[in-house]
Amino acid sequence: MSGDFQSVFLTEAQIQNQVKKAAEWLDKRFEGKKPLAVSVLKGSVMFFCDLVRAMNTPVQIDFMTISSYGSSTQSSGMPKIVMDLAASVEGRDVILVEDIVDSGNTLYKMRDLLVGRGAKSFTVVTLLDKPSRRQVDIKADYSCFEVGDEFIVGYGLDYAQQYRDLPYIAILKREIYEK
Repeated sequence: MSGDFQSVFLTEAQIQNQVKKAAEWLDKRFEGKKPLAVSVLKGSVMFFCDLVRAMNTPVQIDFMTISSYGSSTQSSGMPKIVMDLAASVEGRDVILVEDIVDSGNTLYKMRDLLVGRGAKSFTVVTLLDKPSRRQVDIKADYSCFEVGDEFIVGYGLDYAQQYRDLPYIAILKREIYEK
């Protein structure tokens, strides 16, 4: 499997260092509040779990599954809700936790959806930001890392449901996903 990677992009230590910084940022922003933290499954689940555990602020957690990739390496541009939230966002401070913001289409839809449902505030924290792929004018409130136009996997991110379990993030070789 290590032969599938061009290189390691982020080590486990680098990721955990930034998770702590993101948690500190959120603790300051939500001091005295009890926000609803939402994980966008499946890619953000590793980051989400580490992030909420690193926070001192009490949070309620919930999950959504939105897909715009399927088994492709490129967004369809048409995100669809596969699994919706169980909790109501009305009147709540919502923290949306993303694995990666690239095209921006999913984030744009999520913001419109949750603000439209009455969220009091909407804050986005992403592990990775890929501005070179942005199709809509939107960005996260807090990004841990910026990535170029490489195809990356690990720490929750996948290619065809593989590599999510890696504790680091690696750049996948083109020949793996261009078969």
